[in-house]
Amino acid sequence: ADLRAGLPEGEFFGVIAQLPGASGRITDWSGLVEQTHQRGALIALGADLLALTLIAPPGEIGADLAFGTAQRFGVPMGYGGPHAGYMAVRAGLERHVLGATIVRVDVLHPRPVRRDLRGPAGFAEALAGRRIDAVRRRGKYLWLPLDNGDALLGHLGMSGQLLLQPPGAPDERHLRVRIALDGADEDRELRFVDQRMFGGLSVSAGGADLPPEIAHIARDPLDPEFDEDAVVRKVRRRSSGIKRQLLDQNLVSGVGNIYADEALWRARVHGERPGDRLTAAQVRELLGHARDVMVAALGQGGTSFDALYVNVNGESGYFDRSLHAYGREGEPCERCGTAVRRVAFMNRSSYFCPTCQPVPRRRRARPQALPVPD
Repeated sequence: ADLRAGLPEGEFFGVIAQLPGASGRITDWSGLVEQTHQRGALIALGADLLALTLIAPPGEIGADLAFGTAQRFGVPMGYGGPHAGYMAVRAGLERHVLGATIVRVDVLHPRPVRRDLRGPAGFAEALAGRRIDAVRRRGKYLWLPLDNGDALLGHLGMSGQLLLQPPGAPDERHLRVRIALDGADEDRELRFVDQRMFGGLSVSAGGADLPPEIAHIARDPLDPEFDEDAVVRKVRRRSSGIKRQLLDQNLVSGVGNIYADEALWRARVHGERPGDRLTAAQVRELLGHARDVMVAALGQGGTSFDALYVNVNGESGYFDRSLHAYGREGEPCERCGTAVRRVAFMNRSSYFCPTCQPVPRRRRARPQALPVPD
């Protein structure tokens, strides 16, 4: 049944709704939750991982149960998307393990350390006795610089978690690597938990400053060392569409599909507009909007990127009511009233206003010179 108009008549014991729907539409279910509870029933909300960067957590609007693919990164169900988890992990690690010494490493499954050519035993040996000097991030990678110049490099994949637990805490079902620490806050130990094991850990030789394995990943727009001038120059030298460039991790990281659509709407630029047909001022404006969208989504305006997800209890809030393009197919543009349109894009969807963001004209084919007869 279509629940957007309210609950049907009759008796029932439970309601299930999805965030967002199959079409990508994001619906505010807070009213439905209230109606369901008034009828004495329970409500469960399915949580789409990508949309959770922008919508309120199911528990925050009163859902009795949340389900889906959002239970990851060691944060509550319904909180944040991929970068949310990584930022929460980084901030938490820095508070609790800085200066701690790795006492022992237990590899409980070989797959998460498959990228370390030393094997499980060599991986553990390379870490034992090393001090953690910092916690850093680039894109979706985390690394812990060590006192010998190496680094513990981690990627959480689709379901990985880096958890800080008391030594006597029961093992998680999918615990893969246990790292005992001396000097950690409250004597906690670091645990890598991963159900699907798409992520992993490895020791990067000489990677304390920046592991060579991830040197190709660009900085994100909120990184203090983000080189906007260089990005502007690169964008304007390319003929590919600007949205495709925004999603290129070699050019700029952190701007996902949703953020890109919102930034493009704010800048009144169509995603297929070639980069070399944008002025430097337009590219700067677009990057500024991307930065604003990311800050607004995280509810921590003006703070550094690494601090944006310090609160892992879902209290930072989301801006589902501030979405102007993504998930709004068929709804009137808040600026001009034209219906927002959705098109397929790289196995995903793009949302835009055809009036505010006109489709770019095709380039005219250059006339070819005719051969001169002898």
